[in-house]
Amino acid sequence: MVDLHMHSTFSDGKHSPEEMIEEGIRRGLTRIGISDHSYVEMDDSSMPAGSAPAYQREMKRLKEKYAGRIAVCCGLERDYWSETDAGYDYVIGSVHWIRMEDGHRLAVDWTPDRLKDGCRKYFGGDWYALAEAFYRLEADVVRKTECDLIGHFDLVTKFNERAGWFDPGHPRYRAAWQAAADALLRTGKPFEINTGAISRGYRTDAYPSREIRDYLRERGARLILSSDAHQKENICFAFSRFEAETEALKP
Repeated sequence: MVDLHMHSTFSDGKHSPEEMIEEGIRRGLTRIGISDHSYVEMDDSSMPAGSAPAYQREMKRLKEKYAGRIAVCCGLERDYWSETDAGYDYVIGSVHWIRMEDGHRLAVDWTPDRLKDGCRKYFGGDWYALAEAFYRLEADVVRKTECDLIGHFDLVTKFNERAGWFDPGHPRYRAAWQAAADALLRTGKPFEINTGAISRGYRTDAYPSREIRDYLRERGARLILSSDAHQKENICFAFSRFEAETEALKP
């Protein structure tokens, strides 16, 4: 079993990389990847500026320490608005922010109130326009981040299950995500089935939605399970619910 998306105290996680690895061993993982958030200016959840070398050194130490017990990978969740840098075993490409014309960045996953206020201020309360702006960035995430894995494709829906701001079946919403999915499918990069919002109580389904997962599978996409764990208790969270969706795509 493999889990390649999780965060440690180097960014916004609760536990150290070593604590996450120890828990991964306890849960029977054969491979584990720590993928802390790349630095983004004014984002407290990201790694601080200049901290990447220390993170890479610690991951190298842990690779050597745990060799023979578990394969340890040094990953990075690179945001669309981050600079590219080297030294990682793999990169998860994600969109967390929409940049406005006035330079403001609207976080789609920070808090419901901030997102609602941002939608009112920048999109005139038009949730479909906000989603369209998000998916235009998402369509470009592989090129921009040079990623190996596409992260939480429909993150813009994080709060919508509870809030009911827009209808995921609306033609405008469907057209937006399908255009992005089609663009990313052409890259051949795998998408993650991300259970992080379930473990944190925001959603009852993984990212992306079942409708999107079906669309991707029908078109030959590879889907990889990930927990997006921010604490060790959530490693491999709810994997058993989604294993059947990835089984046929394993090499």
